[in-house]
Amino acid sequence: MIILIIEPLENWSGKVAIVTGGDSGIGRAVSIGFVKEGASVVIVYYNEHKDAEETKNFIESLGGNCILISGDLKDSSFCDKVVEETLNTYGKIDILVNNAGVQFQQKSLLDVTDEQFDLTMKTNIYSMFYLTKRALKHMLPGSSIINVTSITTFKGEPELIDYVTSKGAIVGFTRSLSTNLADKNIRVNAVAPGVFWTPIQPSCWEAEKIPTLGSDAPMGRAGHPYEIAPIFIYLASNDSSYVTGQVIHINGGEYKG
Repeated sequence: MIILIIEPLENWSGKVAIVTGGDSGIGRAVSIGFVKEGASVVIVYYNEHKDAEETKNFIESLGGNCILISGDLKDSSFCDKVVEETLNTYGKIDILVNNAGVQFQQKSLLDVTDEQFDLTMKTNIYSMFYLTKRALKHMLPGSSIINVTSITTFKGEPELIDYVTSKGAIVGFTRSLSTNLADKNIRVNAVAPGVFWTPIQPSCWEAEKIPTLGSDAPMGRAGHPYEIAPIFIYLASNDSSYVTGQVIHINGGEYKG
């Protein structure tokens, strides 16, 4: 006999999410999506104050609640501050989205300086380790950690070697941490975006490449951040209660892993 259990719609009121890089791009779309569901959001960003204020104002126009915390996630003491301010303001952490990252285009490995490699790794993976370790102490069963990797981890990208290396490390971190936390009912998953129209694109690529970004996908275009936000909502909700250690690909059909 098959018994169907229909759960009531989840109430997100009272949920608290930390979203790094939440001031713009995918992080902004995810923050807004969480607020629309009823959560309060802590937006962590580096120094893009105008973008952050615009995001906060929009969230508040929806009747939502968020705070902004600016600083350098490569500094472990700043990660302590993020957790402390979140707990002081909201008293809990239910969702952690590790989205902040950098990428730099270089034609050859020989062009990647030691300083650039160090910056990329510390921004993209060290900061994730620091913040997750500190937030985890305060996350209860049912909580969700969502890390942002990249399609380039699975396809390779000849002009983003250090970036792809860091994003591959995120996949390993996600899969290992998910197994470590499974018995605590804290789920850890990753999202691997294809090309999306975010501020990181024009800041990274040569100007002549910008118009063609995303054209390799079967859908023939880059994605918009609002098109990926729903998968974060799913992974943060009880609807994904049996989903952990997974990498979800959102890329317009470009990669079918």
